[in-house]
Amino acid sequence: MKIVHPCLKMTLILLLVIISYSCERDGFDTESPSTESLNTNFKIPKPKIQYNDSILRKILDQELHILKTSKQELMFQNRSMTIDKTNIKKVYVHYLPWFQSKEYDGYWGQHWTMTNRNPDNLDTNANNEIASYYNPLIGPYASSDPYLQEYHFLLMKLSGIDGVIFDWYGSRDIHDYGLIKKATESFIPKLEDISLDFSIMYEDRVAFMEKPGNAIHPMKRAKEDFRYIRDTYLNNSNYIEFNGSKFISLFGPHYIKNKNDWNQIYNVFDKKNKPEFLSLWGLKDRLGNHFNSEFLWVAPDHLLAQDYYYQTHAVTNNITIGSTYPGFKSFYKQGGWIDGVNEWELPLNGGDTFIEVLNNNAHEASDFIQIITWNDFGEGTMIEPTTQNGFMFLEILQEYTGVGFTSDDLAVVVRLYNARNKHRYNAEVMGLLDNSYDYMKSLDISRVDSILQAIDVYY
Repeated sequence: MKIVHPCLKMTLILLLVIISYSCERDGFDTESPSTESLNTNFKIPKPKIQYNDSILRKILDQELHILKTSKQELMFQNRSMTIDKTNIKKVYVHYLPWFQSKEYDGYWGQHWTMTNRNPDNLDTNANNEIASYYNPLIGPYASSDPYLQEYHFLLMKLSGIDGVIFDWYGSRDIHDYGLIKKATESFIPKLEDISLDFSIMYEDRVAFMEKPGNAIHPMKRAKEDFRYIRDTYLNNSNYIEFNGSKFISLFGPHYIKNKNDWNQIYNVFDKKNKPEFLSLWGLKDRLGNHFNSEFLWVAPDHLLAQDYYYQTHAVTNNITIGSTYPGFKSFYKQGGWIDGVNEWELPLNGGDTFIEVLNNNAHEASDFIQIITWNDFGEGTMIEPTTQNGFMFLEILQEYTGVGFTSDDLAVVVRLYNARNKHRYNAEVMGLLDNSYDYMKSLDISRVDSILQAIDVYY
């Protein structure tokens, strides 16, 4: 399913009336891509239909009655969130569950601060000073916050995303890996409730990370991690499967390079339920018979790398993942983490980079798509709504997946999250918002819109 930039679609329409129409990107400087993310400050759209106070009072009274009589439980019991898409290709999004916020956790986590950023500081647009060139539309957040999870997953569903691939750093409580594991596991019930699937991507370098005085062979640690994946994640009913097989992605492997070591790791799985292992592209041939598939990552060569992957690697894969991304702009050097690494940049180009890779991966060779990423702010690959880009990437994705939703529906999800934050300690309002989440699952978005307006007026 080919897609075109919304700006180009509007141009084609207007050309029927005005011969010479130019579709310009306001404030976008093609000579200075490093500043492209700094020229806008997106505002959440107001409701298209705004009700008067008397109607809102009636809506609020109805909802309070439902809340008091527990009718909502009967109305939405065991109801999943089913989305119709005209594009049948599955779309999964790479997800980073590694953020902490002062409001929720009591401190700002390192992925917001790196070594030299303080989110308590605000710029002239009231954006927090974080370790990124981009700012979340809702501000910096905590991965373990259930209302953040609700917000992210509702946006995903309304954009046609089918599941998430979690970046996972092992089973040990070292550095922030324990927090990442805990956050990942807090997501799983919400994913199941909202009908999203998930899988795990393992980084083998974590097996080499040491605690002082704890010299354990990396091979033993890796086996412990894969036993944990087997026992904790693979048995979930919504773990992603393809052709009857579940899979585990490996970002690498870069550190465990011996075929016999991978044979030992693979033996922790039952013979009848052995998952598929997927390596980063160009690595599977060195790692034994258990790596029969690879996935592409964002690269400075962009479409050249994509074409090379499909021509030389994908042809021998059991599973071919069409990896897509909006661009790349690392903050690591500026944040004081790495000096001189990942200095290359792939500009967003007003959304055109994302469109190019979506179209490139739309062909039959890709079994499904992995979006890189939902929320890696440090590398600038996020499609999550930001103050710089608004809903642009999700609107493009809505067109690609063929869902019947728009940016107005996405705006309702943002307003629901903001209401959660504002009224977090008001039990009555939170009850109304719990019901609103159930309405979202049943796709009665207009009802949620009216409830949020009523809350704004009367609380």
